[in-house]
Amino acid sequence: MAKARIAVIGAGLMGHGIAQVFALAGHDVTIYDSIAASLDSAKARILTNLKDLGDDPSAVERVTPQGDLTVAVRDADYVVEAVLEDLALKQKLFVEIEQHVRPDTILASNTSVIPITDIMRGLDRRDRALGTHWWNPPFLVPLVEVIGTEWTAPGAIDQTMKLHSAVGKTPVHVKKDVPGFVGNRLQHALWREAISLVEHGICDAETVDTVIKAAFGRRLAVLGPLENADLVGTDLTLAIHKTVLPAIDSTPGPSPYLDKLVATGKLGFKSGEGFRKWTPEQQAALRAKVMQHLKKARESDA
Repeated sequence: MAKARIAVIGAGLMGHGIAQVFALAGHDVTIYDSIAASLDSAKARILTNLKDLGDDPSAVERVTPQGDLTVAVRDADYVVEAVLEDLALKQKLFVEIEQHVRPDTILASNTSVIPITDIMRGLDRRDRALGTHWWNPPFLVPLVEVIGTEWTAPGAIDQTMKLHSAVGKTPVHVKKDVPGFVGNRLQHALWREAISLVEHGICDAETVDTVIKAAFGRRLAVLGPLENADLVGTDLTLAIHKTVLPAIDSTPGPSPYLDKLVATGKLGFKSGEGFRKWTPEQQAALRAKVMQHLKKARESDA
C-alpha cells in the first residue's frame, strides 16, 4: 500500500503504540496530545519499544509530535483517536477534527467499548467515520476490530482493512456497532462468570486464573471457541449448554462483589490488592511474564 499520512490523536498508552506500528511500516505519522508531558515523551517511548523489540529504531524519525490539533490533522489521509474513554470528549474532538481535514479523510476511534454510532453522530460526513479497536500493547497484539456504523461507506471499511493488513495487523470487520464490539464482549462475559465463581464461594481468585491458564487457555491461541464446538460436535455442545447455561451468572449489571472491591479501595495493582493481593515484585513479575509471552508469540507469527 502507498505511504499514507497518519494522524494519531492521543500520545498515551495506546496512541504512541499505534503511531509506532504505522511508522515502522513506513507511514509518516503526526501525533497530537493536549498534555505536553505525554507528547514530549512520545518519541522516547517509541524508540525504547523499537529497540526492545529489535525493530528498526530509525522508524521513530517518521513520527512528528504536534501540539496543535489543527496542524496535526490538516494533511492527514487517516486520523485515529486514542484518548480517554470519555464519550463527550471523543464527540467534541471529532467535531473539531472534521473542520480541518479533507472530505475523504477517514476518521477512526480506538474506543474499547463505546458504540461508534454514539461517538460519530455529530459529524457532517459520517460515511467516512468508523471504529478501529486496537489491543494493548498495540505493537504486540495483532488484532484490530474495524467497526462500521449504519452510515459508514463500504469503501471506508475496505480502505481501513487494507491499511491495517498492510502494516502487519489482523483486521476483522465487525458488521454491527454494539457496545464492546466482539473481543470485549467475549472477554467480559468470561470475567463476569469468573467474578461470580469467587463471589459465591465456589473457588478463590487464584483458582479461577489457574483453571483458565492450565486448561482451555492453553489452546485458545490456536483453537477458537466455535472451532472447538465444531471439533467436539454441536450435539455435545448443545447437551452441555442445556445443563450448564441455566447455572451461569446472567446478572445484567456489574457484580456487587466488584462494586465492593472498588468502594473499599481494592483497585488491583494500583492499590496492591484487588481480587488478589499484589506486592510490587509480583506486579513487575507478572507484567514481565505477559510481555515476554507476547514477544514470543510475535516472533512465532513472523
